Amino acid sequence: MSLFSARAPRPGGAPRLSLMLAAAALVSGCATAPAERAVPEVREAGQAARPGATREVAPTAPLMPSLLFPGGASEFQAWRCTPAQDLVSAVTEEDLRLWSAHGAYRLSPAVVASGSRYQQGDLSFWAKGDEAMVESANGRLDCTAELSRDALTRRQRPGVMFHGRGNEPGWTVSLAHDEPELSLVLDYGEREATLPYRVTEMDNGAGRVTLASGRADRPFTLELEAKACFDSMSGQPFPARVTLTIDGETYRGCGQGIAPMEG
Repeated sequence: MSLFSARAPRPGGAPRLSLMLAAAALVSGCATAPAERAVPEVREAGQAARPGATREVAPTAPLMPSLLFPGGASEFQAWRCTPAQDLVSAVTEEDLRLWSAHGAYRLSPAVVASGSRYQQGDLSFWAKGDEAMVESANGRLDCTAELSRDALTRRQRPGVMFHGRGNEPGWTVSLAHDEPELSLVLDYGEREATLPYRVTEMDNGAGRVTLASGRADRPFTLELEAKACFDSMSGQPFPARVTLTIDGETYRGCGQGIAPMEG
């Protein structure tokens, strides 16, 4: 049986073949991130309530799936593979995170004579220099390192838990780290809005989140998926695909979760 499916386009580039690390086969061989809380936390707001009075509470931002984040890695690496396919990876001492067109996977370090090797079940990733080989129960990909990008940090985006962006027309979305609120900049900065949101779907294992507006008079939906994504103009790699629907328009782009700064 063939390892690879029909030709599919890469955003901003020529049509590419999609990776047939099929979801069922690949996920069965990979451990996903530990389950995280799918319900927004609630914390005390402001000063303590008066004795006998009802204590005011305010919702905090929900915990996002870890597969939307670099996991402590300092950069994302894009890989161009044969048969044609684009992958994104992020490496730390603890693990390697790998994003494909079908999802995201976490692999643990494995013993190898030279280079670096990571494995989880039937899925393995071996790299030496700018070359890598990806194998699963379904077959093998030979890959070459292409473009890399430094991971966004809270120093660059203060107070932001997730940042997404797209082109034509240029737009950005930023999720606040401390409350369920997002900021939108649309149409090259011609329109801006800061709106509350609510979580309508949270799948930590798949790295998928759907948010909806917290205001009836300004509806929108925002979908985040942990899948390999490439900026349609620069080709820079990201670990998440972002789809924003608002005012009858749909905007598509890429994004990344941003963890708190250490120290």
